[in-house]
Amino acid sequence: MVNKVDVLAIVGPTASGKTALSIELAKLVNGEIINGDSTQVYKGFDIGTAKITEEEMNGVPHHLFDMKEPAEEFSVAEYQKVVRDCIREIQSSGKMPIIVGGTGLYVQAVLYDFRFTEAATDPEVRARLEQELEEEGSTQLYEKLVKLDPVGAKKIHPNNHRRLIRALEIIEITGETKTAQEKEQGDEALFNHLIFGLEMDRDILYDRINRRTEIMIEQGFLAEVEQLLACGFKDTPAMRAIGYRELQQYVEGKITYDDAVKAIQKGTRNYAKRQMTYFKNKLDVYWFDATQPTEKIVKDISVVLKDFTN
Repeated sequence: MVNKVDVLAIVGPTASGKTALSIELAKLVNGEIINGDSTQVYKGFDIGTAKITEEEMNGVPHHLFDMKEPAEEFSVAEYQKVVRDCIREIQSSGKMPIIVGGTGLYVQAVLYDFRFTEAATDPEVRARLEQELEEEGSTQLYEKLVKLDPVGAKKIHPNNHRRLIRALEIIEITGETKTAQEKEQGDEALFNHLIFGLEMDRDILYDRINRRTEIMIEQGFLAEVEQLLACGFKDTPAMRAIGYRELQQYVEGKITYDDAVKAIQKGTRNYAKRQMTYFKNKLDVYWFDATQPTEKIVKDISVVLKDFTN
């Protein structure tokens, strides 16, 4: 149906209904779905990420789910490369790639001319910085970063040791800051694409988020976290995701159960707000009312698509 567009994308805050819409849109355009969520790439992170089930897929092919072990790193630069390769494979089969997710930077990095500094690595430099961290503490290293890259330092928490060391490593190896090297505002589109977004009144969205958190708990979210911790995945990147870190704190006796649930709800609401800010400011999106029936949204999208067909 669509032959003047290379890629479609569906974005929106958590709990807005992207999964259901993506299935119906894929059926409409003979599409295959690519995961656009930074945590759903990890195996075992299912309930807390609202990962789509095989039944929900309804026969539509899905890509980039469960592709990483919980202890593995997964950067946006790696995602960019993997997804672009996936797009080409889907297109070669005559299908339409549809990126679906709430991680705006991931979607933008694929569709636009973002460049990253992943190649700037040196094990010896990193080892020395890690030793400095152990001996001097993070405060002194963070102050060093503030002097060298004040803009980049604002994006890194002093206790995020991995990112702190990485930023200093790049500066020492290349002589330039990560901020200067990365073109995170890439505005040249690499694909002919359309982005469809779901939005709704904030109070309605927040109610959905609160209820979905309760449903996740009922479905066994706590048991999922306990299983991951039992397997040794305590200090992994994926465990920093909203919900997982709060329930880990509960399991470790640092907060009460009720406080953990409330913290998940609050953290998710705040995340949804940040998501919408990113989508509105960074991406060119056709917005649709998420409270409408999925069939109505698909029908409205089909009207937009007609402008891009012969």
